[in-house]
Amino acid sequence: MTADGNEGRLLETILAHAGHRSDAPALTCGDSRLTWHDLAARVLRLAGAIHAGLNGECRQPIALIGANSTDLVIAYLAAIAAGQCAVPLPVSASVETLTGMISDCRPRLIFTDRASFALITPPEATETIGLDFSAGGVLPCEVFAARGKALDAPVAMAATDDFNIIYSSGTTARPKGIVHAHAMRYRQAMRATFGLGPQSTMLLATPLYSNTTLMPLLATLVHGGHVVLTGKFSAPSYLALAEKVRATHTMLVPIQYQRILADPDFGERDLTAFAVKQCTGAPLAPAIKRELVERWPGRLLEIYGLTEGGCTCILDVSAHPDRAHTVGRPASGNDIRVIDEQDIELPRGTAGEIVGRSPTMMSRYHHNQSETDALYWTDAQGHRFHRTGDIGLIDEDGFLVLRDRKKDVIISGGFNVYASDLERVLAMHADVADAAVIAIPSQTWGETPLGLVVLRQGASLEPQVLCDWANARVGKMQRLSAVELRDLLPRSPAGKILKQELKKPYW
Repeated sequence: MTADGNEGRLLETILAHAGHRSDAPALTCGDSRLTWHDLAARVLRLAGAIHAGLNGECRQPIALIGANSTDLVIAYLAAIAAGQCAVPLPVSASVETLTGMISDCRPRLIFTDRASFALITPPEATETIGLDFSAGGVLPCEVFAARGKALDAPVAMAATDDFNIIYSSGTTARPKGIVHAHAMRYRQAMRATFGLGPQSTMLLATPLYSNTTLMPLLATLVHGGHVVLTGKFSAPSYLALAEKVRATHTMLVPIQYQRILADPDFGERDLTAFAVKQCTGAPLAPAIKRELVERWPGRLLEIYGLTEGGCTCILDVSAHPDRAHTVGRPASGNDIRVIDEQDIELPRGTAGEIVGRSPTMMSRYHHNQSETDALYWTDAQGHRFHRTGDIGLIDEDGFLVLRDRKKDVIISGGFNVYASDLERVLAMHADVADAAVIAIPSQTWGETPLGLVVLRQGASLEPQVLCDWANARVGKMQRLSAVELRDLLPRSPAGKILKQELKKPYW
């Protein structure tokens, strides 16, 4: 992708829709519904106050923490329109983790709602703005917004300036701040891949701090569409809202799709307005992909990639139902390869670590040069690729087949056992609702696979019976040592199973 002179003007491109679609809906969350005129006016007003409050300085981190709301989105967009770097923080993180994130990004301002304020301790030099409340030392947003004059237009930034920082989940180590530049966000948002336009209504049911939400939100707004955000996700409320707003697009994580399909009223809902459904965050089981294509109108696109960027594959399940076991081919502009443990490039059909490069790659990990350096693999021509930490192979037709996370490969008796292979087998059983396979210590083999399973509601199944059933369908070196039943499996907000939490009691 060639450089575009507008790559520092994403907010200007978004708000320009107010000039010719003033009364059309732009953003809805709960009972709050903003037209394009309302959205532009509120963003520019708050941006003016931020700009004045920082004495005209730019490129300063502005933290945001709260449940989904139009106010939170306005604050995110206003921070960027004011020439600052937005830092949405996860409300699901522990107090200790949030404290570490705030210390790492050192925000000049924090916008927060009442519930989230109890989770944070703002630094002394940081002013806290209440989105929906005021308290001792917390200025209400409407008072703060009146401090400055509304900007006439968003501040134009350089393509290389920081747009936002997204913190990784931190499930295995200290969360890393992933820095996206204006150019990266502009290039992502401007893609025509998903058929977005003024006629589109994008229904989003994941939190704002997740890239799963931010990418389609920005893409919909830049194409003049209508973004509808939900609060806390539930399948019945999602389906009712999708029908009510005549949603044409959505982005969900696998566990949400599973719960929606399992809802007893799913078949009664009118979802015929849907044009495109996207799934990301974790692998989607092939059986679920096929069921979505059969039962839910519109194309199904599975998106494989990193918040860091550089490595995106897209599977159009409707067009390639025979490739449901893959995550698709590289997206336009993406160069994806596979390397071995010695960093040597491998041929097609051979499994190794997946690496990728594209025009949409992060700038760096914030205040973490060692992790930034460790992310890169360089080919013989000097091109830098992002390491994904995923094991996979590229088949003869260029489709990417995922095998496992590199850190989750189980080395049993010197053989590599891929947990994902065993999880797929367990998921085939009619009584299994969810499954994870982890490595546990073994005196004989060093490590051995253990299956952790959630049964479907009303099902009754002995763990050893399930273990024997699964082992009859895998190779000798893949066999599970045992199966344990659980009420649920811990997941991140993006739907990924938190395997490190599952492993802790055994190691």
